[in-house]
Amino acid sequence: MKIVELLNKVSLSLTNEEADLLGRFHQIEEIRKKELNEREQVVASNLVNKDVLTRFKHEGKISYKKKIQ
Repeated sequence: MKIVELLNKVSLSLTNEEADLLGRFHQIEEIRKKELNEREQVVASNLVNKDVLTRFKHEGKISYKKKIQ
């Protein structure tokens, strides 16, 4: 388990799997949904629900972007 701090200073625990996916955002700013395998898409959706990632649509393509510090 990992602990992250949201922008509103709330601490949140993440699974190791969620932390691994979140770690990919240190190298790139956004990741397109089609670049993720099925399991990673589920994990990304969980991170959106936890308010760690933002899901947005640009030119008809779904992408994820990090919301935390």
